Amino acid sequence: MSKLWEKDYPIDSLIEDYTVGKDYQIDEELVVADCLGSIAQAKMLHKIGILTSQEEADLRKELSLIIQEAQKGEFSIRKEDEDCHTAIENRLVERLGETGKKIHTGRSRNDQVLTALRIYGRERLLEIFRACLHLARTLLEQAERYQKVPMPGRTHTQLAMPSTVGLWLAAFGEETLDNLELLRGGYELWNRSPLGSAASYGTSLPLDREYTAELLAFPRIQNNVLAANNSRGKLEAVILDQLDQMGLTLSKLSTDLILFSLPEIGYFSLPRELCTGSSIMPQKQNPDGLELTRAKAAILGSYSWAIKSIIRSLPSGYNRDFQETKGPFLRGLGLSLEMVRVMDHLIQNVQVHEEALRKGFTPDIFATDAVYELVLEGVPFRDAYKEVGSKLKTLTQQNPDKAIAQRTSTGTPGNLRLDVPRQRLHLLHSFVEREEERISKAWEDLLKH
Repeated sequence: MSKLWEKDYPIDSLIEDYTVGKDYQIDEELVVADCLGSIAQAKMLHKIGILTSQEEADLRKELSLIIQEAQKGEFSIRKEDEDCHTAIENRLVERLGETGKKIHTGRSRNDQVLTALRIYGRERLLEIFRACLHLARTLLEQAERYQKVPMPGRTHTQLAMPSTVGLWLAAFGEETLDNLELLRGGYELWNRSPLGSAASYGTSLPLDREYTAELLAFPRIQNNVLAANNSRGKLEAVILDQLDQMGLTLSKLSTDLILFSLPEIGYFSLPRELCTGSSIMPQKQNPDGLELTRAKAAILGSYSWAIKSIIRSLPSGYNRDFQETKGPFLRGLGLSLEMVRVMDHLIQNVQVHEEALRKGFTPDIFATDAVYELVLEGVPFRDAYKEVGSKLKTLTQQNPDKAIAQRTSTGTPGNLRLDVPRQRLHLLHSFVEREEERISKAWEDLLKH
């Protein structure tokens, strides 16, 4: 079968292998998205008089069948096809003849790739939103469950001030919501239709870009056609940078859990079925899931750097270099989802050992509280600090519950105000539900009319 750029001479086999790379394998994930974009393209071509009603209906029917095959894993992309776009068009030509040859009218492979990536990436991002919201909910529920359980607070890894397990868990819950609010901004930039930008400069045909955007559930088009193409790789990096923030959160949480579950500390532990063993030491229960999360967070961060390095010095318009940005982006989406789901599972099953937590409260952790007792008596803070600091050995053991109860300012151990992050969670959940419903309705309409 022919390539989309077929000429009257054969391509050198070494160059063909080199330029195709793994694209034909990677593109298996994009088949459904590409078919949806092609159905919208066919409808638009019918609207402007390029396709007849029958041609549009035939194309929609065949593309719908390819979608069904792809969803079953039955649509194959061969190396000689190069990518899913060629494989799909070849199928249409095989089944529909001259009609199949008309589907590419008014678009380039570049805006076809861009559109498929936007459709696919949007679906995956909403999956990630869902998983992160579930993780945030888990963290906040666990925070409520353990909100009054004392936990030594630490800075520089050393004992610092009285805290609670609830504060520690809620901190990561709120940070997860911060990450999602950041990601929502990237999602809005991503959620624009590039279809009709062609090879960076549009076409002489009267394409209705707003119509295809509406059909594909994009709230708006990416206006400037050259900017649409120049954004390839850049927007992928923006999304991955924002997902990297989630990776940083999960990495810190992993390190905390590893540290606090050390036998010498014993604040927390994981059920043995969530740990792995050693090939030489029979007693070991290793937190490999947490350790791999830290490593995978680093890998996730590298994907954005890889893409930015590829596009950094490119001139305007399409360049084949963009092909190499697709793999890191798709891998980053998949890895992010996997990491969040694993951490959610671990947090749901973490075991809290209150006795060990209380044993961690040594007299010196109450030093700052002693300073503020003097402050309340009228002693200037700096003088109170010096006085307590010079008599640390005289500090006595205090009641951690009392110390926690005295911390009543908003967001402190004695007043977590979990209603605040829960309201944020509710708003983000509503946003995701609206997006999912809107897109689902668009697909239903696209495929049946």
